[in-house]
Amino acid sequence: MPVHTEVPDSHRDLLDRPIVVALVTLMPDGQPQATPVWCDYDGQHVIINTARGRQKDRNMKERARVTVLSIDPNNPYRWLEVRGEVDAVSEAGGVDTINKLAKKYRGVDQYYGGVTPIEQRELETRVNFLIKPQRVLTGG
Repeated sequence: MPVHTEVPDSHRDLLDRPIVVALVTLMPDGQPQATPVWCDYDGQHVIINTARGRQKDRNMKERARVTVLSIDPNNPYRWLEVRGEVDAVSEAGGVDTINKLAKKYRGVDQYYGGVTPIEQRELETRVNFLIKPQRVLTGG
């Protein structure tokens, strides 16, 4: 099983395609918590976007070690596991990122539909977590 510190070109599509990935974070007691999420990849970081206050937000703020697992829906024996640490956290661009992800995963331009930016901010605050790969494993 090949081990890398960067996402290899052979498996990059598993982050670029609209595949729902498993995000594994650590709870306060050390128990792993897995959540299906949308993600993006900028060539250096796996990008996870969530709303402030959710469990994954709290977990990643408190404990920066995470794992992202993507399984090819066309071949379950082909997969990519990224073990890394949260390198940066920012609310700046959070809405832009969730809109980009909505286009990628749902084919729509706006995650919040017809909601105005002011109404959206009243609903929730979006935040980006940039995960720097430290160990990347692949299968298939």
